[in-house]
Amino acid sequence: MANKGPSYGMSREVQSKIEKKYDEELEERLVEWIIMQCGSDVGRPDRGRLGFQVWLKNGVILSKLVNSLYPDGSKPVKVPENPPSMVFKQMEQVAQFLKAAEDYGVIKTDMFQTVDLFEGKDMAAVQRTLVALGSLAVTKNDGHYRGDPNWFMKKAQEHKREFTESQLQEGKHVIGLQMGSNRGASQAGMTGYGRPRQIIS
Repeated sequence: MANKGPSYGMSREVQSKIEKKYDEELEERLVEWIIMQCGSDVGRPDRGRLGFQVWLKNGVILSKLVNSLYPDGSKPVKVPENPPSMVFKQMEQVAQFLKAAEDYGVIKTDMFQTVDLFEGKDMAAVQRTLVALGSLAVTKNDGHYRGDPNWFMKKAQEHKREFTESQLQEGKHVIGLQMGSNRGASQAGMTGYGRPRQIIS
């Protein structure tokens, strides 16, 4: 991991495109949310993609974040007293966060891979996962979300409708607009087809 050299050619172009997707304004909003959600003891990262990556890399802050969205007594991730220093333990902590986020409702396409964060390959994907987690927390509105609800978009929710039998019967007599309409323009007052225009000079 640490001995990976720089990218060249096509690999460099692809990495450059991925890096351009990272949003620094979104980073500020996510940092504010994580601090409000977890408490000020999580600290504050250095500005920029690298600072954000280093701050989240060991998985402890991410684990505290997902735990804060659950009620006491049902926290899904065990957070170690001392942050893990061994690489595989850090990656394991990140993997536990990802599992808990998926159980919370984040869909697979919004999830980052552990290496995206750990090696800094795609920090935009990390942002995408955190935004999806925040959106779900705002949508659930179960009292565990802390922060400004306007920071994240509320997800659409099911709005089931119940119709009575008489309403369903009435609906059978309505002509849908896809089929055209029997109202509006008509041919009343039109002359027959094929007659020449009357030109008066």
